[in-house]
Amino acid sequence: MSQEFKNLDMTMMFAIHDALRRELERIARITARVDEDPRHVLSTAVGWELFKKFLTIHHTSEDVTVWPVMQQALAGRPDELALLDAMEAEHAVIDPLLAGIDAALADRDSGLERLGGLTDTLHTQLGGHLDHEESEALKLMDITMTQEQWAAFSAEQRTRVGDDSRFYLPWLLDDMSAAKLAGILGKMPDPLKNAYETEWRAAYEALDIWGTKAGSAAR
Repeated sequence: MSQEFKNLDMTMMFAIHDALRRELERIARITARVDEDPRHVLSTAVGWELFKKFLTIHHTSEDVTVWPVMQQALAGRPDELALLDAMEAEHAVIDPLLAGIDAALADRDSGLERLGGLTDTLHTQLGGHLDHEESEALKLMDITMTQEQWAAFSAEQRTRVGDDSRFYLPWLLDDMSAAKLAGILGKMPDPLKNAYETEWRAAYEALDIWGTKAGSAAR
């Protein structure tokens, strides 16, 4: 898909989207389990916390550094502005869904009855948003934003990730195809790539982020 974009490198954008889709599939498998209460599996999984954290960082960074810049650049162009409004509206439904899932996880009485529907809705809403962004919004970003503005978006995400970089990069690259992995690592500065290969990947794998049983079910 990168050949479709003339101005901006969308490699990491597609990587984060793919990582979010991967985790949505794992969450769906966990909540469909019948051998163990999925509320316990999900609420105790490091993977659920990382998913929420990195999803929120990604969307907040777009809300802060992408949509406002594009709205200013596209003033007077109602069709394009309507697309940006749709992106923000799609973002706005995600946080309440995450909160609703957390509430269901904590509810020992009726939480299990709500959990499946909530995670199905999260899968549909977030998956639909990622598809919509890739099919329409990324092309608009490519012709609207400057290289410097795109770099500011990337920097915003890095700042918000902060000390969690040691988890973020291996999380992002988890279960990625060898070809894509090589392409992304090939673009990274040597210190970052070396940290991933010699320390971060092993530390991440040791976390067993979905639990041993959940991990086998989720994969």
